[in-house]
Amino acid sequence: MKRFKSNIFSLGFAAAALLSMTTGCAESFLDVESKVESNTENFYKTEGDAWRALLGCYDGWRQISSNPGVGIMVAANVLSDECYGGTGANDGFGYQAMDQFDQSVSPADQNIYEQDWKVYYAAVYRCNELCDHENQINWEGESQNRGLYMGECRAIRALLYFDMVRMWGNIPLFLEAINENRTPNDPAEVYAAIVEDMKYAIANIPADANLNKSDNGRITKYAMEAMLARVYLYYTGYYGKDLGYTNAEGVTTGTLTKQEVLDGLDDIVKSGNFALVPEFKNLWPAASLVPLGADAWDPILSTYAGQANSECMLQQKFTPTQDYNGNGDSNRWLVMLGMRSLNFAPYGKGWGAATVCPSYANKFSANDLRLTASVINTAAEGVSASSDYTNSVKDWREFTGLCIKKYSPIAFANGNNAWKEDGTADFQTQNSQDYVLMRYADVLLMIAEMGGVPSKSAQEALDEVRSRAGMASVPVSKESVMEERALELAFEGIRYWDLLRQGVDVLADAVCASAGPVQNAGNNATVSYKREKIIEKKGLFQIPYNQIVLSNYTLKQNPGWEN
Repeated sequence: MKRFKSNIFSLGFAAAALLSMTTGCAESFLDVESKVESNTENFYKTEGDAWRALLGCYDGWRQISSNPGVGIMVAANVLSDECYGGTGANDGFGYQAMDQFDQSVSPADQNIYEQDWKVYYAAVYRCNELCDHENQINWEGESQNRGLYMGECRAIRALLYFDMVRMWGNIPLFLEAINENRTPNDPAEVYAAIVEDMKYAIANIPADANLNKSDNGRITKYAMEAMLARVYLYYTGYYGKDLGYTNAEGVTTGTLTKQEVLDGLDDIVKSGNFALVPEFKNLWPAASLVPLGADAWDPILSTYAGQANSECMLQQKFTPTQDYNGNGDSNRWLVMLGMRSLNFAPYGKGWGAATVCPSYANKFSANDLRLTASVINTAAEGVSASSDYTNSVKDWREFTGLCIKKYSPIAFANGNNAWKEDGTADFQTQNSQDYVLMRYADVLLMIAEMGGVPSKSAQEALDEVRSRAGMASVPVSKESVMEERALELAFEGIRYWDLLRQGVDVLADAVCASAGPVQNAGNNATVSYKREKIIEKKGLFQIPYNQIVLSNYTLKQNPGWEN
């Protein structure tokens, strides 16, 4: 039987390069293992050193998914009105404490996000090391590599801090590679640093850089223009004021105007480098791969566009090689979203977290092509006829019969995880689907929300997204755009922040409205929420108690998460 072979599982530039950095197992341009032990005294001398350090920054950023605690992607789905906590019937209740914004649901879980906290700050430290040593590197002549490498480095740092400040709100800001206890900075100062780093990246990453498929996974100036728009919309919405921070000396940094954002979005459209993938389902492996025999994909019916496609503008890259010996390069949170201990090709098994709320699935019109590409319906797709189905449900908490399809593990018909062609990938540690942070569809919806740009009117932008989904045109408005974002970007870790930037009360109302019936270990139950618990948290995550102690209490717990 012929196996389905294509480039859909190609490592991508960053993933392959980072893999070689950690293993050093090939004599090639990707083999960047040091011939001597490197340290800050003998390193940071040449452009080659800068390149290796940059790969370390990418790897540090990747660890938020390869070595997470919960992971911002999973947490954002659970905390929004999209999903319940789910997981196993006999597991602890940490995911329920998250989902219900209620520490009393699982009082012992004081460090839910501690591993996330650690990997974020470790990644920031790597970026700061390169920034600190920029001027001692011998940049070669008129090479553009200095702006390119440092632009990518500062872009990664900005992405890290944007996640961190949204999650925890009051965090210490480090822009140099030092370890010390610091009191949290004003979030406005953190956002100012984010804006400055993103602006630097946009100004210094050449317009034609990192656009080839061989560079897939590296950051482009266009990705940063799109992310800068996301930063602007979130900050001005959540905080209700303009970006910018004035320090004690009266110096203001990090300002950003609406016009600057619109100019960036217009630049993306005019570049012609990005376009919607024609069929929505082809963006997602589990929605577009069709099994053939026991251990292959049908080469005709499988229509996956691949992980380096025209629409994905910014993604984390992974390889199916992670192990339990310190090699971290796969998508480690993906297993949490799989059906509980249940394979049903092309869907692979996992741990049953983030079960989809029926009320959210009901937001889709019956003829919206995105519904069946986004949600696994176990009854409609015949999963419930599987011989393993009953045992799965009996071991599942907050089961709804609906699961996330966009980010489902994948398995061959024989039950083997399919992220390696020979079926030998470990189902827990070696999933390697890209984590897509920015799609061109999001750019179009931001254009629609902000009133249009010279190259694309607001109505044209909204219509383009809806047309692909098989939906008729509707007049553009703030309400219609936000409704469209809820459908187009569902289960991508974006909805939570979209709700929150409209107001904590909007978030609370949406989450409370998602309450409903579930099954716990096969028994009928109900998920409910307390609006006041959501309001008091202000959308912020629990700060790990261990980190508060280690800081000598310079860190303070966010309101509502205190013991």
